[in-house]
Amino acid sequence: MNTNKNILVIALLLFATVFYGQRKPDKEKIKALKVAFITERLNLSSNEAQNFWPIYNAHEEKMENFRRRERTEIYSKLKDIDAVSDADANDLLQEYVALEAEKSKEQQLFLEKLKTVISAKKTFLLLKTENGFKRRLLKQYRQNRGGR
Repeated sequence: MNTNKNILVIALLLFATVFYGQRKPDKEKIKALKVAFITERLNLSSNEAQNFWPIYNAHEEKMENFRRRERTEIYSKLKDIDAVSDADANDLLQEYVALEAEKSKEQQLFLEKLKTVISAKKTFLLLKTENGFKRRLLKQYRQNRGGR
């Protein structure tokens, strides 16, 4: 079993090296790296994985929709902040607060669903792993940008 983990880690690192060598990150490659990273860290049983991934993928899709809405409905209107009236800024702030409330509700529902398929300990490990993946991705990005 340790040999399989070592092979997975080596493959992940090789894939990451090839991926990060490119100028424009590809979302599908990042997603594949994230899946491998989470799979390796959580050490899900086959039954857990079968139930976990549909819930996780649906949640990720919803969160991406929130990020897209945030960019298109709010931040795109703030490109020239000096041209935005106080009334418009107030309206956008209200939209932002409502969107944050929706995201929070979705996060709560996601955690409730996860409780039915993985342990609380693995749920916290997932949250920690996601943050670790983001940090690793940013670190690699910064290293590659600094070298160019």
